Amino acid sequence: MAVYDGGGKHTVQPGNFVIARKHQLVRYIKYREDDAFEKVVIALDEAFLKQFQKRHPEWNKEQEAAAGNDAAFLFVQKNKWLESFITSLEPYLGSSEQLEEAFADVKREELLLILLKTDASLAQVLFDYGIPQKIDLREFMNKNFRFNVSLERFAFLTGRSLSSFRRDFQKTFGEKPAIWLKRKRLNEAYFLIHNNHLHASDVYQELGFEDLSHFSYVFKQQFGVTPTQVYAKAVG
Repeated sequence: MAVYDGGGKHTVQPGNFVIARKHQLVRYIKYREDDAFEKVVIALDEAFLKQFQKRHPEWNKEQEAAAGNDAAFLFVQKNKWLESFITSLEPYLGSSEQLEEAFADVKREELLLILLKTDASLAQVLFDYGIPQKIDLREFMNKNFRFNVSLERFAFLTGRSLSSFRRDFQKTFGEKPAIWLKRKRLNEAYFLIHNNHLHASDVYQELGFEDLSHFSYVFKQQFGVTPTQVYAKAVG
């Protein structure tokens, strides 16, 4: 699975164990061999984590966020405990491939104990219940403009209300968010097509556009030529 988190691309290989963090923007592509792609996903929600802390006093405190560690995906070192845990799930899976409700919290608790025994510093990630704080808008948007998410989501992830986000955005960039996002994405598209010789079909979804024909239309509006013409000139 190829994962893009705004800061770079990561590859999740068969057999990897990964923690996907909350409040992060991530885009991923699955690659399958012989039409087979299997994954095990276990959600550790806030209510469960707080109940776990009550049952385990040694972890019964809210952790400070890990300084400088804001990666969307954290790779966990493979060990015999984790491998045995995955194998142990099979008898508890129902016909829907979901854990039977009676065993779900028991197995989640087992996994959480294994993770903390494997790396105690993961407590800073797992037991961080804070919401995003107000952060530098220019840095965040230049990192994440490629993601096709709502302005409400951008506002939340930068620690702002929607009205505060719009106001701060205007002060920072001198234009409305929708206008800036469209121009920024199209400029990036032009660069990738002209300089990296990529086709429009290779870039439009990567840059937050849902429809290829709409992308081509707004591209021509912006630059006066179609993506195909830019590509043909670049490689010709």
